[in-house]
Amino acid sequence: MSALTAADIILRPVISEKSIDESGRGKYTFAVHDDANKIQIKAAVEELYSKEKVTVVAVNVLTSKAKEKRRGTKRGRVVGHTSAWRKAIVTLAPGQKIEFFEGV
Repeated sequence: MSALTAADIILRPVISEKSIDESGRGKYTFAVHDDANKIQIKAAVEELYSKEKVTVVAVNVLTSKAKEKRRGTKRGRVVGHTSAWRKAIVTLAPGQKIEFFEGV
């Protein structure tokens, strides 16, 4: 397996009502690469947000399972699936924040 860069590990921030609410408490949610571990995620967040000098205290990772989706068409029902994805909830040191989430 090739080495993952910080941009490969952190795919995108997760913008939802819950994640925005948690950002006020210093917890930020990101969609991450399937093969990344907690140590790589911590290093990637600290590297990507190095301008803001963030210190990651904790990383919690979970995999969101694929869900079945049904859609009706003229020719009958179509059954498909959403893709499974992995997310990381990153806790920063007290008093630190990531500006990207504050503007949302």
